[in-house]
Amino acid sequence: MKIAILASIAWRTPPRQYGPWEQVASYLTEGLHQKGVDVTLFATTDSITSAKLQGVCQTPYAEDREVDPKVAECLHISHLMERSEEFDLIHNHFDFLPLTYSKLIKTPLLTTIHGFSSPKILEVYRHYNSATSYVSISNADRDSSLDYVATVYNGVDGKDFPFELHPQDYLLFFGRIHPDKGTSEAIEIARKSGKVLIIAGLIQDDNYFEQKVKPFINDRTVFYLGNVGPVERKTLLGKALALLHPILFDEPFGLSVAESMFCGTPVIAFNRGSMHELIVDGKSGFLVQNTDQAAEAVKKLPRLDRQHCRQWARSMFSKEKMVDGYLTVYDKILSLR
Repeated sequence: MKIAILASIAWRTPPRQYGPWEQVASYLTEGLHQKGVDVTLFATTDSITSAKLQGVCQTPYAEDREVDPKVAECLHISHLMERSEEFDLIHNHFDFLPLTYSKLIKTPLLTTIHGFSSPKILEVYRHYNSATSYVSISNADRDSSLDYVATVYNGVDGKDFPFELHPQDYLLFFGRIHPDKGTSEAIEIARKSGKVLIIAGLIQDDNYFEQKVKPFINDRTVFYLGNVGPVERKTLLGKALALLHPILFDEPFGLSVAESMFCGTPVIAFNRGSMHELIVDGKSGFLVQNTDQAAEAVKKLPRLDRQHCRQWARSMFSKEKMVDGYLTVYDKILSLR
């Protein structure tokens, strides 16, 4: 079986800091390679993998303003599609644009839908519904007009997120600084619960950061550490009393939620999107509706067993489970040919 993994080129695979799609593509590629699958990763040429690497884009376009994203994406996708006959299956982690090749090539195309950035892109997914295969990353993130071959949860490499039994007395917000992710709500939860809040993540909405977040950063009760890398991430997650995830949109998955639980750190999340699939309420965290409920949940954190959080994450969101899930999907698709 020869598999091509098509990663995003917004960031390096794996990402230096932010880049959840690239991180998942990396975990999958490495996991397949470890199982002896002949896998080629199509990503930026500075990417790191134990498998074969192919690419034409030297610099991730999110890291270099001189790179035109549309030009880079065009060259990146076509580079793989022009070699499509070399592979038994192409696994797309690069959203909807590669779908436009699915009727022009003989190699089956599987797309993991990492969420719908806009309802408008559904038109593309619907158009190619019969010519390709889709996997959802949660049951919550399915559109009724599309056919899915399976749901495969995103996986995390447990070695990257060691268990931490003894946390420090702070709450953590880790993710994009954007209204959808609820950074302002996290600040409110920390204030209501009387806890220190550490914020880490990519500023994706400058106005929101300047107006709703920055005024509360005082380096006493609220800290902002910037867009941190993997080493700092695992330490911050592991040492936190809890991860705050007060999302204001229906999130398809939430990689930081799984990463946090791998460290043994419970998650307090607004109950939207896939959160009820990721978190066992009262066991690996708390599902709440608003900031008042979240602040009350902070008081209940001592009741939770951090070892249980780790065990739950390993049973549901491990890299190995994700790889096995995709191998089953590959076999299913190829058996129909």
